[in-house]
Amino acid sequence: MLTAKQHELIRFIQQKLEETGISPSFEEMKEALDLKSKSGVHRLISALEERGFIRRLPNRARALEIIKLPEDSVTSASRPAPPAANDAIVAAHAAKAVAPDPANDIIDVPLHGRIAAGAPIEAIEGQSSMPVPAALLGPGDHYALEVSGDSMIEAGIFDGDFALVKRTETARDGEIVVALVDNEEATLKYLRREGPMVRLDPANGAYEPQVYEAARVQVQGKLAGLLRRYH
Repeated sequence: MLTAKQHELIRFIQQKLEETGISPSFEEMKEALDLKSKSGVHRLISALEERGFIRRLPNRARALEIIKLPEDSVTSASRPAPPAANDAIVAAHAAKAVAPDPANDIIDVPLHGRIAAGAPIEAIEGQSSMPVPAALLGPGDHYALEVSGDSMIEAGIFDGDFALVKRTETARDGEIVVALVDNEEATLKYLRREGPMVRLDPANGAYEPQVYEAARVQVQGKLAGLLRRYH
């Protein structure tokens, strides 16, 4: 059984998610509930977490997910008919139907040094990470590499950019991949297959394609997005 304030808060969060896809800030929640401080919001959120109504998404800023709703908060469009026997399952399905994922989440992805967009160089394994808007990434595991060189400039990838890479060992022809050559050197290129050979194509007319026996090349990931810093 929720208190009046807990009920009011979860309905406000639900309303914001439906309208904008973004969970409200603590300041917005404080004002909406007419609370004197944000500590009151923290207490209400903790109580809703303990009761299994919401959860905080890890490694993300300002991200709340509604797991289930109080029975009278389930909209008629999302309420099954006739009612299911298990109200918790009904509420969970209703929450998934009406609560989109937060759109402004920030995810920390590992930053694994620099990778060549010219001649292959060793990809440096580091322990640092960088914050990335979740909207730039799809599902799956990702990491970032700082681009070194200019061989992909015609694809809009410049020296100093950060390549956001989805971990995968497979890719289709024509996709931009992180290719590991001879288990020691990595490069960012278009992938092309030619029978028993693999061709790694640059996106700069000043560079020649790199051709290797297929067994010498391993796909380490494919390009999912780019970040660029402007100084």
